[in-house]
Amino acid sequence: MTADHQSGPSLAEIAALIGDPARANMLAALMAGQALTASELALIAGIAPSTASSHLSKLQAGGLLAQEAQGRHRYFRLNGPLVAQALEAIMAVAGAAPKPKRLPGPRDADMRRARTCYDHIAGELGVKLTDALVARGCIERADQDFILTTQGRDFFGQLGIDLAGLKAARRGLARVCLDWSERRPHMAGALGAALARHCLEAGWVAQAKGARTLSVTRAGKAAFEKYFAIAA
Repeated sequence: MTADHQSGPSLAEIAALIGDPARANMLAALMAGQALTASELALIAGIAPSTASSHLSKLQAGGLLAQEAQGRHRYFRLNGPLVAQALEAIMAVAGAAPKPKRLPGPRDADMRRARTCYDHIAGELGVKLTDALVARGCIERADQDFILTTQGRDFFGQLGIDLAGLKAARRGLARVCLDWSERRPHMAGALGAALARHCLEAGWVAQAKGARTLSVTRAGKAAFEKYFAIAA
């Protein structure tokens, strides 16, 4: 095994970190893209603060979490979009298994319709937007990336999205992210995040504080039909 392979946690170690129920609950809570304190994550996981501290240290050492300090408080967030994409993919696999519990309620239905996946749009809406961009010839799939076409550059330019600034960012421009509820890809990466940001700033979608669910506004319904030819 090369030194490069030994430099980071192994697949088995990462799987063990995610596989603990308390840690899985904390990671899922951070999928909204917000940073949370250790106390908040302990409450979400249903464990004591001291136990949560141990779990968070392990997740941080494994490269799954990043920590930020503000005053006396420490905040934890997912360590980048790659971690969020991995968690989303695991959710897709877990969702394919039979569920012995009761059928999902209305809250789950809202999550399936539209939600954030870290910093981009997921759920039925995210998949529809991605499908529309592919159908319009704005993006083309290439393995685990979407390639932005000339037509796509014109389209996003019309929306006012700064593509030059996105390309300068130190992350993939348009990544394929498997949607755990739709079991089909939606667009992540810098372009996916910029599109989500545009939808929020333009008032096409609304997001409650601390929630992943998104609701499409009246303006959004008109915009999605006009620009993407989809009924949201």
